[in-house]
Amino acid sequence: MLEINPTQIPAHMRHGSSIGQPLTRRDGILKVKGQAGYAADRHLPDMLYAVIATASIARGRVTSLDVAAAKAHPGVVDVMTTAHKPPLAIDPDIKTNPFVFRMEVLQSDEVRYANQPIAVVIANTLEAATEGATLLAPSYETHPARVGLDAGESFVPPVVGVGNPTENVHGDIEAGLGAASKTVEVTYETAPQYHNAMEPHAVVAAWDGDRLVVDTPSQAMVMARARVAELFGIAPENIMIRSPFLGGGFGSKGFLTGPQILGVMAAKLVGKPVKLVLRREQMYGPVGHRAPTRQRLRMGADGEGRLTAIDHHARTVSSSYDDFYEPAAGASHTLYASPAIRTTHDAVRVDTGTPLFMRAPGEATGSIALESTIDEMAAACGMDPLAFRLKNYAEVEPITGKPFSSKALRACYEQGAARFGWAKRPLAPRQMRDATGLLVGWGLGTATFPAMMFQAEARAVIRRDGSGVMEIGAHDMGQGAWTALAQIAADGLGLDVDRVEFRSGTSDLPDGGIAGGSAHTATAGNAVHNAGAAVIARLADLATSDERSPLFGAGNAGVIARDGRLFRRDDESRSEAYPDILARAGLAEIEARGMGGANPAAQAEYAMHAHGAVFAEVKVDPELGQIRVSRMVGAFAAGRIINPHLVRSQLFGGMIWGQSFALHEEAITDRRSGRIMNANLAEYHVPVNADVPELDVLTVEEHDPHVNALGIKGVGEIGITGSAGAVANAVWHATGVRVRRFPIRIEELLTQL
Repeated sequence: MLEINPTQIPAHMRHGSSIGQPLTRRDGILKVKGQAGYAADRHLPDMLYAVIATASIARGRVTSLDVAAAKAHPGVVDVMTTAHKPPLAIDPDIKTNPFVFRMEVLQSDEVRYANQPIAVVIANTLEAATEGATLLAPSYETHPARVGLDAGESFVPPVVGVGNPTENVHGDIEAGLGAASKTVEVTYETAPQYHNAMEPHAVVAAWDGDRLVVDTPSQAMVMARARVAELFGIAPENIMIRSPFLGGGFGSKGFLTGPQILGVMAAKLVGKPVKLVLRREQMYGPVGHRAPTRQRLRMGADGEGRLTAIDHHARTVSSSYDDFYEPAAGASHTLYASPAIRTTHDAVRVDTGTPLFMRAPGEATGSIALESTIDEMAAACGMDPLAFRLKNYAEVEPITGKPFSSKALRACYEQGAARFGWAKRPLAPRQMRDATGLLVGWGLGTATFPAMMFQAEARAVIRRDGSGVMEIGAHDMGQGAWTALAQIAADGLGLDVDRVEFRSGTSDLPDGGIAGGSAHTATAGNAVHNAGAAVIARLADLATSDERSPLFGAGNAGVIARDGRLFRRDDESRSEAYPDILARAGLAEIEARGMGGANPAAQAEYAMHAHGAVFAEVKVDPELGQIRVSRMVGAFAAGRIINPHLVRSQLFGGMIWGQSFALHEEAITDRRSGRIMNANLAEYHVPVNADVPELDVLTVEEHDPHVNALGIKGVGEIGITGSAGAVANAVWHATGVRVRRFPIRIEELLTQL
């Protein structure tokens, strides 16, 4: 458990509420000073170092390892192999629930993909372990690698994502296309992408009998603890997982992976604490990635520019041994009104690590194809892309008919367009140049992301000195969760934020749920809010039932908690401080718990979404085909804003990721060997400072009373979903060339410019 106290300088001035204030990150000073301890920073007495040896083939089996040579190397303590390892309580290929994925922990000599762990060398130093791993010199029986979207026969998976239908149909597609005045039929492809969080996956594991302490980055500590418990056959309460800081996750740290379990196994094998940290290239395989897609869209519109049909089919891949299918076509369910909508998926199996959740899974891949096709449809109708969207955006969720806050989306279009200066955009492409002769283009993309919630619990305490404590096993992977949750805690407890001690980051605290799906602030925040309300209710019961209290008899009228005091709701001249109430009751503190979770009744009646609109300007060299994004404006409606600083940061990050999706990111696989050829940050391109344009973010005011009690919607992923399409559409507007494979490559522009 880690305690972080406020570091706001100068002192925070409250204006009636901590929620909504732009507080500085509570952990910011620690991170700037290098005092924030990440998993790999943990050093334990007598700790050993483990290094994974990985397969250099994508399919086959290991026929030999020179274990003797590795063990003879100075400093090497042991080598863990398929024949020499501690037993597990269950087969790691058994799927005990929908959130369990198969992993490679030396259960056989079979190789399922390149970079699969095939042995672990444990040594006194990292250098010795690394050198020992190279001495293993594996030999293989090799089979041809299956690579790409055409690697084998396609099939229709039973579900996509986690339990989502493979097919959704609303209306008659063929009739809608037949009635259209204009139609488009296009195919878009997106490349595989890898998470590449700044912090690699790491584990420091220490056993004490049947008790285990694990330091590892996790987006779901309690779920991770349950997975460790079932694999090793020990009680969950005997396991402590510590994850106070994450250096990014993007979905890859939502589930424990093979390398983390191998670190725990290594510690059990040698009977000492062991540290295992993946090298950058080792993250390309065993810890998930975003699968490639090929998406065919057919779309029709009538003579007035109203959509008559949207048919969206997506093909993706999964591994040869497990199932996760990118739900890309689902992006067409929610944005645009059409009397006929159909979304379908199929897949092929390839020799790769299992694709998993990666920031905006499905929405990111699907929306760039959808938004590009919407632009093509607008051009076919001779309409401005913004005008076309304003005519066709949905006011109810098209598939389900559930209403959602569509007025907020219209406001995003209008406010974003005004800030960007969209009214000056010429309709035809290739009409604008800057002073240096570069082609200039303006593009638009609509952003959407579901407003989800999971389950969480929090514990609140009010102490006799008038301070408060809030405990929740929440996760901060850089998004500022600890700051936002502390603000919610302060308001829930009726205290200034600097009077609240916020405890988080370990699995022994109340379950904070999963930090994923842009749902963490809503989920954990509502648990924190409800815990605060519960402890205030207990404190109010003490006061209103005590004849010595000025609040005696106020039970029916109710009380308000503010500034460390309870005020009678119908007469605020009558109040009492928290310490006085507790002192008279003879209590050192009072506590209560609260739960957070979705409201099933509201979810059954309303569609839950956040919305936005992103406008992008690009400049393209007409001779070299070089593309530069010069500016972006994003307008987003995401419910109640807890901390404007943190929200802007998250939206900026999403917009940068969208630019990266459109122009930079692509994992390139050698089709002969099945190996990733650019498994590093030199050749796997992501935007750097020189690539990032001028960014501007507007948060559009939105009050959604149905999404949850606090009105919170997530902002971590929505910024990607409009930005990638906006950049792609701007490239077309600059050049008149429509590139339908992402990322957009210079050579594809040059052949058509």
